[in-house]
Amino acid sequence: MNDMEVSNQVQQMVQFIRQEAEEKANEISVSAEEEFNIEKLQIVEAEKKKIRQEFERKEKQVEVRRKIEYSTQLNASRLKLLQAQDDLVRKMKDAAEKQLQKVGSSDNEEYPKLLEALIIQGLLRLKESSTQLRCREQDLEAVQSVIESAKQAYAEKLNVDAPEVFVDDKHFLPGPPGSSNHGSSCTGGVVLATKDGRIVLENTLDARLEVVFKQQLPEVSLKVCR
Repeated sequence: MNDMEVSNQVQQMVQFIRQEAEEKANEISVSAEEEFNIEKLQIVEAEKKKIRQEFERKEKQVEVRRKIEYSTQLNASRLKLLQAQDDLVRKMKDAAEKQLQKVGSSDNEEYPKLLEALIIQGLLRLKESSTQLRCREQDLEAVQSVIESAKQAYAEKLNVDAPEVFVDDKHFLPGPPGSSNHGSSCTGGVVLATKDGRIVLENTLDARLEVVFKQQLPEVSLKVCR
Protein backbone atom coordinates (compact mmCIF):
# COMPACT_ATOMS: atom_id res chain seq x y z
CA MET A 1 0.00 0.00 0.00
CA ASN A 2 1.49 3.30 -1.06
CA ASP A 3 1.27 6.60 0.74
CA MET A 4 -1.70 7.79 -1.28
CA GLU A 5 -3.80 4.81 -0.38
CA VAL A 6 -2.82 5.13 3.28
CA SER A 7 -3.78 8.79 3.24
CA ASN A 8 -7.16 8.05 1.66
CA GLN A 9 -7.87 5.33 4.16
CA VAL A 10 -6.99 7.63 7.07
CA GLN A 11 -9.25 10.33 5.62
CA GLN A 12 -12.11 7.86 5.38
CA MET A 13 -11.61 6.75 8.97
CA VAL A 14 -11.50 10.39 10.16
CA GLN A 15 -14.69 11.19 8.21
CA PHE A 16 -16.42 8.12 9.64
CA ILE A 17 -15.44 9.06 13.20
CA ARG A 18 -16.53 12.65 12.66
CA GLN A 19 -19.89 11.58 11.22
CA GLU A 20 -20.44 9.16 14.04
CA ALA A 21 -19.55 11.89 16.57
CA GLU A 22 -21.95 14.33 14.93
CA GLU A 23 -24.76 11.75 14.95
CA LYS A 24 -24.06 10.98 18.60
CA ALA A 25 -24.05 14.67 19.41
CA ASN A 26 -27.39 15.09 17.61
CA GLU A 27 -28.84 12.16 19.54
CA ILE A 28 -27.64 13.69 22.83
CA SER A 29 -29.08 17.09 21.86
CA VAL A 30 -32.46 15.58 20.89
CA SER A 31 -32.57 13.49 24.06
CA ALA A 32 -31.66 16.48 26.22
CA GLU A 33 -34.37 18.58 24.58
CA GLU A 34 -36.96 15.84 25.13
CA GLU A 35 -35.98 15.52 28.79
CA PHE A 36 -36.12 19.30 29.14
CA ASN A 37 -39.58 19.42 27.60
CA ILE A 38 -40.78 16.57 29.82
CA GLU A 39 -39.40 18.22 32.93
CA LYS A 40 -40.84 21.57 31.89
CA LEU A 41 -44.25 19.93 31.34
CA GLN A 42 -44.07 18.26 34.75
CA ILE A 43 -43.21 21.59 36.40
CA VAL A 44 -46.08 23.32 34.57
CA GLU A 45 -48.55 20.58 35.55
CA ALA A 46 -47.33 20.70 39.16
CA GLU A 47 -47.83 24.47 39.24
CA LYS A 48 -51.27 24.09 37.65
CA LYS A 49 -52.17 21.53 40.33
CA LYS A 50 -51.02 23.90 43.07
CA ILE A 51 -53.09 26.71 41.55
CA ARG A 52 -56.17 24.46 41.31
CA GLN A 53 -55.73 23.30 44.90
CA GLU A 54 -55.32 26.88 46.10
CA PHE A 55 -58.38 27.94 44.13
CA GLU A 56 -60.43 25.06 45.57
CA ARG A 57 -59.25 25.92 49.09
CA LYS A 58 -60.23 29.56 48.69
CA GLU A 59 -63.50 28.56 47.04
CA LYS A 60 -64.33 26.35 50.04
CA GLN A 61 -63.46 29.20 52.41
CA VAL A 62 -65.81 31.51 50.51
CA GLU A 63 -68.56 28.85 50.61
CA VAL A 64 -68.08 28.34 54.36
CA ARG A 65 -68.24 32.10 54.98
CA ARG A 66 -71.33 32.34 52.79
CA LYS A 67 -73.05 29.56 54.74
CA ILE A 68 -72.11 31.17 58.06
CA GLU A 69 -73.45 34.55 56.92
CA TYR A 70 -76.65 32.93 55.63
CA SER A 71 -77.13 31.03 58.89
CA THR A 72 -76.52 34.19 60.90
CA GLN A 73 -79.03 36.16 58.85
CA LEU A 74 -81.55 33.32 59.03
CA ASN A 75 -81.23 33.10 62.84
CA ALA A 76 -81.60 36.87 63.12
CA SER A 77 -84.75 36.74 60.97
CA ARG A 78 -86.16 33.92 63.09
CA LEU A 79 -85.48 35.87 66.27
CA LYS A 80 -87.24 38.92 64.83
CA LEU A 81 -90.16 36.74 63.80
CA LEU A 82 -90.42 35.16 67.25
CA GLN A 83 -90.19 38.59 68.88
CA ALA A 84 -92.95 39.89 66.61
CA GLN A 85 -95.04 36.83 67.46
CA ASP A 86 -94.50 37.30 71.19
CA ASP A 87 -95.36 41.00 70.94
CA LEU A 88 -98.54 40.26 69.01
CA VAL A 89 -99.64 37.51 71.40
CA ARG A 90 -98.90 39.72 74.42
CA LYS A 91 -100.91 42.62 72.95
CA MET A 92 -103.82 40.34 72.09
CA LYS A 93 -103.73 38.78 75.55
CA ASP A 94 -103.61 42.17 77.27
CA ALA A 95 -106.61 43.31 75.25
CA ALA A 96 -108.48 40.09 76.07
CA GLU A 97 -107.72 40.44 79.80
CA LYS A 98 -109.16 43.96 79.78
CA GLN A 99 -112.32 42.62 78.16
CA LEU A 100 -112.52 39.83 80.76
CA GLN A 101 -112.36 42.39 83.55
CA LYS A 102 -115.56 43.88 82.13
CA VAL A 103 -117.12 40.41 81.81
CA GLY A 104 -116.33 39.58 85.45
CA SER A 105 -117.50 42.93 86.75
CA SER A 106 -120.44 43.23 89.11
CA ASP A 107 -121.83 45.76 86.65
CA ASN A 108 -122.31 42.99 84.09
CA GLU A 109 -125.87 41.65 84.47
CA GLU A 110 -124.96 38.53 82.49
CA TYR A 111 -122.08 37.55 84.80
CA PRO A 112 -124.18 35.40 87.21
CA LYS A 113 -125.37 33.32 84.24
CA LEU A 114 -121.74 32.86 83.19
CA LEU A 115 -120.83 31.76 86.72
CA GLU A 116 -123.64 29.22 86.63
CA ALA A 117 -122.39 27.85 83.29
CA LEU A 118 -118.84 27.59 84.62
CA ILE A 119 -120.05 25.74 87.73
CA ILE A 120 -122.10 23.28 85.65
CA GLN A 121 -119.15 22.68 83.36
CA GLY A 122 -116.85 22.04 86.32
CA LEU A 123 -119.31 19.61 87.92
CA LEU A 124 -119.64 17.71 84.64
CA ARG A 125 -115.88 17.36 84.40
CA LEU A 126 -115.38 16.18 87.96
CA LYS A 127 -118.52 13.97 88.14
CA GLU A 128 -118.30 13.84 91.93
CA SER A 129 -121.16 13.53 94.39
CA SER A 130 -119.46 16.04 96.70
CA THR A 131 -117.28 18.96 95.66
CA GLN A 132 -115.70 22.10 97.05
CA LEU A 133 -115.99 25.48 95.33
CA ARG A 134 -113.96 28.66 95.66
CA CYS A 135 -114.67 32.05 94.12
CA ARG A 136 -113.71 35.67 94.54
CA GLU A 137 -115.11 37.39 97.61
CA GLN A 138 -117.00 39.86 95.44
CA ASP A 139 -118.62 36.93 93.56
CA LEU A 140 -119.80 35.04 96.67
CA GLU A 141 -123.33 36.40 96.58
CA ALA A 142 -123.70 35.72 92.84
CA VAL A 143 -122.37 32.16 93.26
CA GLN A 144 -124.75 31.43 96.11
CA SER A 145 -127.63 32.73 94.00
CA VAL A 146 -126.98 30.27 91.15
CA ILE A 147 -125.51 27.26 92.95
CA GLU A 148 -128.80 25.42 93.39
CA SER A 149 -129.86 25.86 89.76
CA ALA A 150 -126.38 24.73 88.67
CA LYS A 151 -126.63 21.58 90.80
CA GLN A 152 -130.08 20.83 89.40
CA ALA A 153 -128.93 21.33 85.81
CA TYR A 154 -126.00 18.93 86.42
CA ALA A 155 -128.36 16.30 87.92
CA GLU A 156 -130.73 16.56 84.96
CA LYS A 157 -127.92 16.23 82.40
CA LEU A 158 -126.54 13.03 83.98
CA ASN A 159 -129.82 11.76 85.40
CA VAL A 160 -128.34 11.55 88.92
CA ASP A 161 -129.00 13.10 92.30
CA ALA A 162 -127.89 16.68 92.77
CA PRO A 163 -124.34 16.77 94.18
CA GLU A 164 -123.25 18.45 97.38
CA VAL A 165 -121.31 21.64 96.66
CA PHE A 166 -119.56 23.32 99.59
CA VAL A 167 -118.87 26.97 98.81
CA ASP A 168 -115.81 28.16 100.69
CA ASP A 169 -116.74 31.48 102.30
CA LYS A 170 -113.41 31.94 104.11
CA HIS A 171 -110.69 31.32 101.52
CA PHE A 172 -111.34 33.34 98.38
CA LEU A 173 -109.67 33.60 95.01
CA PRO A 174 -107.63 36.77 94.35
CA GLY A 175 -109.50 39.89 93.32
CA PRO A 176 -109.39 41.53 89.88
CA PRO A 177 -106.20 43.14 88.53
CA GLY A 178 -105.37 46.34 90.35
CA SER A 179 -106.81 45.26 93.70
CA SER A 180 -104.64 44.66 96.76
CA ASN A 181 -103.92 40.96 96.15
CA HIS A 182 -100.10 40.92 96.32
CA GLY A 183 -99.46 40.44 92.60
CA SER A 184 -101.90 37.61 91.86
CA SER A 185 -105.28 38.37 90.35
CA CYS A 186 -108.44 36.73 89.03
CA THR A 187 -110.88 38.30 86.58
CA GLY A 188 -113.70 35.92 87.56
CA GLY A 189 -114.94 32.35 87.49
CA VAL A 190 -114.63 29.50 89.97
CA VAL A 191 -112.28 26.74 91.12
CA LEU A 192 -113.78 23.34 91.97
CA ALA A 193 -112.12 20.42 93.74
CA THR A 194 -113.01 16.94 94.92
CA LYS A 195 -113.90 16.57 98.57
CA ASP A 196 -110.41 15.27 99.44
CA GLY A 197 -108.79 18.05 97.40
CA ARG A 198 -106.75 15.68 95.25
CA ILE A 199 -108.31 16.84 91.99
CA VAL A 200 -108.60 20.56 91.37
CA LEU A 201 -110.35 22.07 88.37
CA GLU A 202 -109.58 25.70 87.67
CA ASN A 203 -112.47 27.10 85.67
CA THR A 204 -111.70 30.79 86.02
CA LEU A 205 -111.89 33.28 83.19
CA ASP A 206 -108.10 33.57 83.33
CA ALA A 207 -107.67 29.80 82.95
CA ARG A 208 -110.11 29.75 80.04
CA LEU A 209 -108.16 32.56 78.38
CA GLU A 210 -104.91 30.59 78.71
CA VAL A 211 -106.53 27.55 77.08
CA VAL A 212 -107.83 29.65 74.18
CA PHE A 213 -104.46 31.30 73.58
CA LYS A 214 -102.60 27.98 73.63
CA GLN A 215 -105.04 26.61 71.07
CA GLN A 216 -104.89 29.72 68.87
CA LEU A 217 -101.10 30.22 69.08
CA PRO A 218 -100.32 28.21 65.89
CA GLU A 219 -102.86 30.33 63.97
CA VAL A 220 -101.35 33.52 65.36
CA SER A 221 -97.87 32.30 64.36
CA LEU A 222 -99.09 31.58 60.83
CA LYS A 223 -100.52 35.09 60.49
CA VAL A 224 -97.22 36.59 61.64
CA CYS A 225 -95.28 34.47 59.12
CA ARG A 226 -97.47 35.71 56.29
